[in-house]
Amino acid sequence: MKRIFDFVLSSVFLVLFLIPYALIALIIKLDSEGPVHHKAQRAGKGGRLFTLLKFRTMKIGAATAGPAITSSGDERITRVGRILRKTKLDEIPQLWNVLKGEMSLIGPRPEDPRYVALYNSEQKKILDVKPGLSSPASIRYRNEEEILQRSGRSVEEFYISTVMPAKLKLDLQYFENQSFTRDLEICFKTALAVLRGGTRHNRTSDEREL
Repeated sequence: MKRIFDFVLSSVFLVLFLIPYALIALIIKLDSEGPVHHKAQRAGKGGRLFTLLKFRTMKIGAATAGPAITSSGDERITRVGRILRKTKLDEIPQLWNVLKGEMSLIGPRPEDPRYVALYNSEQKKILDVKPGLSSPASIRYRNEEEILQRSGRSVEEFYISTVMPAKLKLDLQYFENQSFTRDLEICFKTALAVLRGGTRHNRTSDEREL
């Protein structure tokens, strides 16, 4: 039932977002040189690698010009990219990943293989489920890039030592008691978080958790 739910909703959303998709693609091309999409290798269910799609939000060559983790003040991010990342519109192309069955609408955010290699035995259990567009952790840490910027430490070091374990703990707690009803609840909370655009209260709460 979950796969049917993913297939139907991703198909519907892709049709509804057809015009916005085309407009965003055009704006990206006008704003900076490079392709419309960014393709990245991510670890899926069982640790199998797949190609994740996102709208490109960084300058050409950014992948080799700094850490894999970015904060909100990263100079590699384009002008349009900052808006897309803030509103999460850069993740719209991942509906294609959902349609193909590589991702689910609800599931832990797919991680870079280099960071998955650092998981301990407990954290590796997250690979038993299909990654998704949204999860409890992605909602809680919706302002992750701002948290990383304010940490006062190396972005990558802080992510590996503090943020990543906190997110994995949240998602593992959720997926041990996963249900279709809970998935619908997460879908609703995700839509609400995107519409609200984040608040100072949420950011402060996230940092207390860390």
